[in-house]
Amino acid sequence: MVQILKDKCVGCKTCQKFCSVDAIKYDAAGKKCYIEPNECVDCYVCLRKHICPRDAIAPTELDTFYKQFAHVMSDPVENHGVTGVTGRGTEEVKTNDVSGRVRKGRVGICIDVGRPGVGAHMYDVEKIAMACASSGVSLENKDHTPLAALMPDLTTGKLDPACLNTRLLSVIVEGNCADEDLPNVLKALQKVSKEIETVFSLGLIMRVDEEGNNPCLKCLDELGIPQPYRGKVNVGLGRPLAEPFIQKF
Repeated sequence: MVQILKDKCVGCKTCQKFCSVDAIKYDAAGKKCYIEPNECVDCYVCLRKHICPRDAIAPTELDTFYKQFAHVMSDPVENHGVTGVTGRGTEEVKTNDVSGRVRKGRVGICIDVGRPGVGAHMYDVEKIAMACASSGVSLENKDHTPLAALMPDLTTGKLDPACLNTRLLSVIVEGNCADEDLPNVLKALQKVSKEIETVFSLGLIMRVDEEGNNPCLKCLDELGIPQPYRGKVNVGLGRPLAEPFIQKF
């Protein structure tokens, strides 16, 4: 994480305006700012942007694997060493027309856990991953998502216990399920959304027919989930026309 050097800090509070998770506090008695270590997610926004007029913000060593993991997940300019992808280390199936990871009869699941201002603890990420795994989702391996490196068994979604108290800005849970399992997955996510201390957004990656339709979307109406009003359409330019129709909501 970073630290605020007391001998340089003048208590102007400029840094507080930039902190993505409100981890920078002000000590009224000492008239200095400081960083609450249990709230900092190592995003390095305050350090990278040189926001302190007195240059009082300095890095400290990321001396554990989990601190390094939190930093890579929280800092969008960092490159993940295994996947080679910046921005939380995953392409989120955005390049499906090239990779073909989501096949016919399957639904891609992309869950964006945490947000600026909120953050997320890994114990909540585990709850979401386990809810997915138990309802029919095959979680992605470490070649596609960094989160898998913390899962001893992808079939359960359970994380390494040593990482559970780690806090980060956001992380993505990825996988895919059979078309017929989507209702169970959505029900499990509805349930777990009431059991966590953070927020998440759900992306569904689906193949559509020549008319742009996918019958799986009917289950959203049945479960009272609003139909998506925005999405990303992948026209299949990266692969032969045998696999052209892909849409992400």
